[in-house]
Amino acid sequence: MARIAVIGAGMGAMAAAARLAIAGHRVAVFERAAAPGGSLGRLTRDGFAFDTGPGLLHLPAVYRDLFLKTGKESLEQCVGLRQVDPASSHVFADGTSVALPNASRAGVVTALDAAVGAGAGERWSELVNRARAVWDATRRPLLEEPLAADAAARQALGRDPYPAVRGRGLFRRRTPATLESVAARELRDPRLVALLESHALAYGLDPRTAPASATVLPYLEQTFGSWYVEGGMRALADALYERCLARRVEFRLGQEVVRLVEKDGRAAGVELADGTAAEADLVVAAVSPGRLDALAPGVAERTGGLLPAAPPGRFSVFLALRGARPRGSAHRTVVHGPDRGAELSAVFDGGARPYRPTVTVLRPDDPASRPDDGHEAVTLTATVAPHGRVDWRDERAVAAFADRMADAAEAVVPALRERLLWREVRTPADTEAATGAEGGGVPAPVLAGAGGALLRPANTTRLPGLYLAGGFAHPGGGLAHAGMSGALVAGLVVEGKDFRGSQ
Repeated sequence: MARIAVIGAGMGAMAAAARLAIAGHRVAVFERAAAPGGSLGRLTRDGFAFDTGPGLLHLPAVYRDLFLKTGKESLEQCVGLRQVDPASSHVFADGTSVALPNASRAGVVTALDAAVGAGAGERWSELVNRARAVWDATRRPLLEEPLAADAAARQALGRDPYPAVRGRGLFRRRTPATLESVAARELRDPRLVALLESHALAYGLDPRTAPASATVLPYLEQTFGSWYVEGGMRALADALYERCLARRVEFRLGQEVVRLVEKDGRAAGVELADGTAAEADLVVAAVSPGRLDALAPGVAERTGGLLPAAPPGRFSVFLALRGARPRGSAHRTVVHGPDRGAELSAVFDGGARPYRPTVTVLRPDDPASRPDDGHEAVTLTATVAPHGRVDWRDERAVAAFADRMADAAEAVVPALRERLLWREVRTPADTEAATGAEGGGVPAPVLAGAGGALLRPANTTRLPGLYLAGGFAHPGGGLAHAGMSGALVAGLVVEGKDFRGSQ
């Protein structure tokens, strides 16, 4: 039985802690915040409640497996989990709107044909079918197995497995370089292009440079569905915290780790801000690259695959509205920005021209989100440049950006301003302050292709006894991927070098 110190109490960290505890280890989690859960925060005020992080769960099988492996109660016995239908609605720049049913390939085809024109649904379906080849080729090596250390294996993951349509003419090229190329060649209609690219943008990926394998993102959503946790997504973090406590994981909340203790060339514990130390046989760090480098100078450089700069962040506006949520309102609607070039330049290139962003409008039909049925809680989110590239502490700039998001949302929530009681805003600067992630950046899931640029550091490190979990480690960001990182770390600790991946 080993003593294991876990730095951070996000979903990846707690997933690792629960699995390690059930394997018989003594696990202590050190979290500088007052509550566990990482990005799954909850804002409450005047009877309204809002999720401050992810609004939906994809690939719920990851958490079903976690709860199955760590206790008697299943995931559904611990939280109310339901599919949202439609999975999403979209309002395109030309005013076209479409509602896409949840986990129904035929339904999506019909809806796109009706909204965009005959043949649109089939073109989309053919692209999603090709994306299945990406899923089949990368599911094990990218999501269920430890990231291989040998150069040949990493080089293989740097190749894009998307089976692109061959072009016409003498010089036919089999593999397009980017998601943008796929969209232009295979979808053609600007509304379908916006639909595809919005999946990448939501994860902070630039469609102009993201590999074609990013088509797997809409494939996963369309195939496995979109799910909401009743009472808010925060309830998932609370359930995992309770599972950890039931497995006798010790939580030391409000205690910041300031240094990784090394002894005899291996990780041997952590030092806290109050000057005390906690000895450990193994350490699991679920922190950003910058925080890891601060805790253990030089270790981050040796992990490999770290992001060279902070990824894009999330800008959220929380709206408390008078008046009931209209019956039949979609849980999630994406209002696409009218100027793709300006938006991508601002998010990824440092462009400064004002633009109206692509805005996701979340309107959960959840009594726990509102004081009564005569009110409604609405959340607006947009992917934006990280703090530092934009000064997200500039109150005037923040207010102006929130106003532009509200302008977009009025396409979905008529008379929004007349219904508004109050609003609160969260920017990447707030995320940075709360989590320590540089620039408030939100890491994207790993993807094959792009020469391996979108891989993350392996869960093992060159410092014996130190493991990495969470969104900044393999297999990257997102709720499902965080859960997978915990499973991989636990497997590596329990089975060692013989571990070949989750089953």
